[in-house]
Amino acid sequence: MPAPLSDDRLIVALDVPNIVQGLDLAQRLGDSVSFYKIGLGMLTGGGLALANELKSQGKRIFLDMKLFDIGATVEAAVRGLVQYDLDFLTVHGDPQVVRAAAEGKRGTATKILAVTILTSLDRADLDANLIIPGDIHDITLERAARALSAGADGVIASPQEAARIRVLPEAAGKLIVTPGVRPAGSASGDQKRIATPRQAIADGADHIVVGRPIWQAPDPAAAARAVVSELPPRGPSAKA
Repeated sequence: MPAPLSDDRLIVALDVPNIVQGLDLAQRLGDSVSFYKIGLGMLTGGGLALANELKSQGKRIFLDMKLFDIGATVEAAVRGLVQYDLDFLTVHGDPQVVRAAAEGKRGTATKILAVTILTSLDRADLDANLIIPGDIHDITLERAARALSAGADGVIASPQEAARIRVLPEAAGKLIVTPGVRPAGSASGDQKRIATPRQAIADGADHIVVGRPIWQAPDPAAAARAVVSELPPRGPSAKA
Protein backbone atom coordinates (compact mmCIF):
# COMPACT_ATOMS: atom_id res chain seq x y z
CA MET A 1 0.00 0.00 0.00
CA PRO A 2 1.54 3.41 -0.97
CA ALA A 3 2.38 5.86 1.80
CA PRO A 4 -0.30 8.52 2.37
CA LEU A 5 0.37 11.88 0.75
CA SER A 6 0.60 15.09 2.73
CA ASP A 7 -2.74 16.03 4.27
CA ASP A 8 -3.17 19.57 5.58
CA ARG A 9 -5.58 18.38 8.24
CA LEU A 10 -2.38 17.45 10.09
CA ILE A 11 -0.56 20.45 11.55
CA VAL A 12 2.86 19.62 12.96
CA ALA A 13 3.96 21.70 15.94
CA LEU A 14 7.57 22.87 15.52
CA ASP A 15 8.17 22.95 19.26
CA VAL A 16 11.94 23.31 18.94
CA PRO A 17 14.06 26.17 20.32
CA ASN A 18 15.17 28.01 17.19
CA ILE A 19 14.97 28.50 13.45
CA VAL A 20 17.97 26.25 12.75
CA GLN A 21 16.34 23.25 14.40
CA GLY A 22 12.98 24.19 12.90
CA LEU A 23 14.36 24.23 9.35
CA ASP A 24 16.20 20.97 9.97
CA LEU A 25 13.02 19.30 11.17
CA ALA A 26 11.00 20.69 8.26
CA GLN A 27 13.62 19.37 5.85
CA ARG A 28 13.43 15.92 7.45
CA LEU A 29 9.65 15.97 7.20
CA GLY A 30 9.75 17.08 3.56
CA ASP A 31 6.60 16.47 1.54
CA SER A 32 5.00 14.44 4.33
CA VAL A 33 3.81 17.68 6.00
CA SER A 34 2.30 20.81 4.45
CA PHE A 35 1.10 22.71 7.54
CA TYR A 36 3.21 23.83 10.52
CA LYS A 37 2.49 25.45 13.88
CA ILE A 38 5.03 27.91 15.26
CA GLY A 39 4.45 28.78 18.89
CA LEU A 40 5.44 31.38 21.45
CA GLY A 41 8.47 29.39 22.58
CA MET A 42 10.06 29.87 19.16
CA LEU A 43 9.38 33.62 18.98
CA THR A 44 12.82 34.72 20.25
CA GLY A 45 14.50 31.90 18.31
CA GLY A 46 13.56 33.25 14.89
CA GLY A 47 9.97 32.07 14.70
CA LEU A 48 8.79 34.79 12.33
CA ALA A 49 11.76 34.26 10.03
CA LEU A 50 10.97 30.54 10.06
CA ALA A 51 7.37 31.31 9.14
CA ASN A 52 8.59 33.39 6.19
CA GLU A 53 10.94 30.67 4.98
CA LEU A 54 8.34 27.91 5.20
CA LYS A 55 5.76 30.07 3.41
CA SER A 56 8.28 30.59 0.60
CA GLN A 57 8.41 26.79 0.30
CA GLY A 58 4.65 26.62 -0.15
CA LYS A 59 3.82 25.50 3.39
CA ARG A 60 0.86 26.73 5.44
CA ILE A 61 1.59 28.44 8.76
CA PHE A 62 -0.30 28.53 12.06
CA LEU A 63 1.25 31.13 14.38
CA ASP A 64 0.20 30.18 17.89
CA MET A 65 0.72 33.38 19.91
CA LYS A 66 -2.43 33.22 22.09
CA LEU A 67 -2.55 37.01 22.20
CA PHE A 68 -4.22 38.64 25.20
CA ASP A 69 -4.12 42.36 26.02
CA ILE A 70 -6.24 45.47 25.78
CA GLY A 71 -8.11 45.83 22.52
CA ALA A 72 -5.89 48.47 20.91
CA THR A 73 -2.76 46.44 21.58
CA VAL A 74 -4.25 43.20 20.24
CA GLU A 75 -5.50 44.97 17.13
CA ALA A 76 -2.06 46.50 16.49
CA ALA A 77 -0.26 43.20 17.11
CA VAL A 78 -2.55 41.32 14.74
CA ARG A 79 -2.23 44.01 12.07
CA GLY A 80 1.54 43.61 12.24
CA LEU A 81 1.56 39.82 12.27
CA VAL A 82 -0.79 39.30 9.33
CA GLN A 83 1.85 40.92 7.12
CA TYR A 84 3.59 37.53 7.33
CA ASP A 85 0.78 35.97 5.24
CA LEU A 86 -0.24 33.65 8.07
CA ASP A 87 -2.95 31.06 7.62
CA PHE A 88 -4.00 30.85 11.29
CA LEU A 89 -3.29 33.09 14.29
CA THR A 90 -4.47 32.44 17.85
CA VAL A 91 -5.82 34.84 20.46
CA HIS A 92 -7.48 34.15 23.78
CA GLY A 93 -11.22 33.65 23.37
CA ASP A 94 -12.42 36.57 25.47
CA PRO A 95 -14.93 38.41 23.26
CA GLN A 96 -13.22 41.82 23.49
CA VAL A 97 -9.91 40.25 22.45
CA VAL A 98 -11.52 38.43 19.54
CA ARG A 99 -13.25 41.57 18.29
CA ALA A 100 -9.96 43.48 18.35
CA ALA A 101 -8.16 40.69 16.51
CA ALA A 102 -10.90 40.50 13.87
CA GLU A 103 -10.45 44.22 13.26
CA GLY A 104 -6.68 43.87 13.06
CA LYS A 105 -6.81 41.16 10.40
CA ARG A 106 -9.51 42.88 8.35
CA GLY A 107 -8.93 42.57 4.60
CA THR A 108 -6.53 39.62 4.88
CA ALA A 109 -6.93 35.86 4.50
CA THR A 110 -5.58 35.08 7.98
CA LYS A 111 -8.00 33.10 10.15
CA ILE A 112 -8.31 34.19 13.79
CA LEU A 113 -8.66 31.19 16.08
CA ALA A 114 -9.85 31.65 19.65
CA VAL A 115 -8.42 29.64 22.53
CA THR A 116 -11.16 28.29 24.77
CA ILE A 117 -9.62 26.32 27.65
CA LEU A 118 -6.03 25.12 27.26
CA THR A 119 -5.88 21.36 26.73
CA SER A 120 -3.26 21.07 29.48
CA LEU A 121 -5.81 22.22 32.10
CA ASP A 122 -8.33 20.26 34.12
CA ARG A 123 -10.96 21.28 36.69
CA ALA A 124 -8.38 21.49 39.48
CA ASP A 125 -6.40 23.99 37.42
CA LEU A 126 -9.52 26.07 36.81
CA ASP A 127 -10.21 26.12 40.55
CA ALA A 128 -6.66 27.34 41.20
CA ASN A 129 -7.22 30.10 38.62
CA LEU A 130 -10.54 31.19 40.17
CA ILE A 131 -12.52 30.20 37.07
CA ILE A 132 -16.25 29.85 37.69
CA PRO A 133 -17.44 26.49 39.01
CA GLY A 134 -18.84 23.97 36.58
CA ASP A 135 -17.94 21.22 34.19
CA ILE A 136 -14.85 22.06 32.12
CA HIS A 137 -16.52 20.87 28.92
CA ASP A 138 -19.54 23.13 29.50
CA ILE A 139 -17.30 26.13 30.16
CA THR A 140 -15.32 25.40 27.00
CA LEU A 141 -18.53 25.17 25.00
CA GLU A 142 -19.77 28.53 26.27
CA ARG A 143 -16.41 30.21 25.65
CA ALA A 144 -16.40 28.83 22.12
CA ALA A 145 -19.90 30.14 21.40
CA ARG A 146 -19.03 33.61 22.71
CA ALA A 147 -15.76 33.78 20.77
CA LEU A 148 -17.42 32.72 17.52
CA SER A 149 -20.19 35.26 18.04
CA ALA A 150 -17.52 37.94 18.56
CA GLY A 151 -16.01 37.25 15.13
CA ALA A 152 -13.52 34.39 15.49
CA ASP A 153 -12.99 32.31 12.35
CA GLY A 154 -12.67 29.22 14.49
CA VAL A 155 -11.65 27.89 17.87
CA ILE A 156 -8.93 25.86 19.49
CA ALA A 157 -10.46 23.18 21.67
CA SER A 158 -9.70 19.77 23.06
CA PRO A 159 -10.83 16.80 20.96
CA GLN A 160 -13.21 15.95 23.78
CA GLU A 161 -15.21 19.12 23.11
CA ALA A 162 -15.03 19.13 19.29
CA ALA A 163 -18.27 17.22 18.72
CA ARG A 164 -20.27 19.52 21.00
CA ILE A 165 -18.77 22.67 19.48
CA ARG A 166 -19.40 21.45 15.95
CA VAL A 167 -23.19 21.42 16.49
CA LEU A 168 -23.34 24.95 17.94
CA PRO A 169 -25.28 27.33 15.69
CA GLU A 170 -22.36 29.76 16.04
CA ALA A 171 -19.95 27.11 14.66
CA ALA A 172 -21.57 26.82 11.25
CA GLY A 173 -18.88 27.36 8.63
CA LYS A 174 -16.19 27.88 11.29
CA LEU A 175 -12.98 25.98 12.00
CA ILE A 176 -12.19 23.68 14.91
CA VAL A 177 -8.50 22.98 15.51
CA THR A 178 -7.57 20.43 18.13
CA PRO A 179 -4.28 20.12 19.99
CA GLY A 180 -4.03 17.36 22.56
CA VAL A 181 -4.07 14.75 19.79
CA ARG A 182 -1.98 11.66 20.31
CA PRO A 183 -1.59 8.79 17.82
CA ALA A 184 -2.66 5.39 19.14
CA GLY A 185 -0.07 4.13 21.62
CA SER A 186 1.61 7.51 22.24
CA ALA A 187 2.28 8.97 25.67
CA SER A 188 -0.06 11.78 26.73
CA GLY A 189 2.78 14.03 27.98
CA ASP A 190 1.43 17.22 29.57
CA GLN A 191 -1.93 17.00 27.78
CA LYS A 192 -4.90 16.02 29.94
CA ARG A 193 -7.81 16.00 27.45
CA ILE A 194 -6.66 13.96 24.46
CA ALA A 195 -7.94 11.80 21.59
CA THR A 196 -6.53 9.90 18.63
CA PRO A 197 -6.29 11.63 15.22
CA ARG A 198 -9.16 9.58 13.78
CA GLN A 199 -11.45 10.32 16.72
CA ALA A 200 -10.69 14.06 16.70
CA ILE A 201 -11.55 14.42 13.00
CA ALA A 202 -14.59 12.17 13.30
CA ASP A 203 -15.84 14.35 16.15
CA GLY A 204 -15.76 17.51 14.07
CA ALA A 205 -12.22 18.87 14.07
CA ASP A 206 -10.98 20.34 10.79
CA HIS A 207 -7.31 20.18 11.76
CA ILE A 208 -5.31 18.33 14.41
CA VAL A 209 -2.05 19.50 15.95
CA VAL A 210 0.62 16.91 16.72
CA GLY A 211 4.08 17.72 18.02
CA ARG A 212 6.27 15.42 20.08
CA PRO A 213 4.99 12.09 18.73
CA ILE A 214 6.27 13.26 15.33
CA TRP A 215 9.38 15.34 15.96
CA GLN A 216 10.71 13.05 18.70
CA ALA A 217 10.34 9.99 16.47
CA PRO A 218 13.47 8.40 14.95
CA ASP A 219 11.92 9.01 11.51
CA PRO A 220 9.66 12.09 11.75
CA ALA A 221 8.42 11.78 8.15
CA ALA A 222 7.33 8.20 8.72
CA ALA A 223 5.62 9.25 11.97
CA ALA A 224 3.75 12.02 10.12
CA ARG A 225 2.64 9.61 7.41
CA ALA A 226 1.45 7.21 10.10
CA VAL A 227 -0.72 9.94 11.65
CA VAL A 228 -2.20 10.77 8.23
CA SER A 229 -2.95 7.10 7.70
CA GLU A 230 -5.09 7.18 10.86
CA LEU A 231 -7.32 9.99 9.57
CA PRO A 232 -10.78 9.17 8.21
CA PRO A 233 -11.48 10.00 4.55
CA ARG A 234 -11.77 13.72 3.88
CA GLY A 235 -15.36 14.94 3.71
CA PRO A 236 -16.67 17.96 1.79
CA SER A 237 -15.61 21.21 3.45
CA ALA A 238 -14.99 24.79 2.38
CA LYS A 239 -13.85 26.11 5.75
CA ALA A 240 -10.10 25.53 5.64
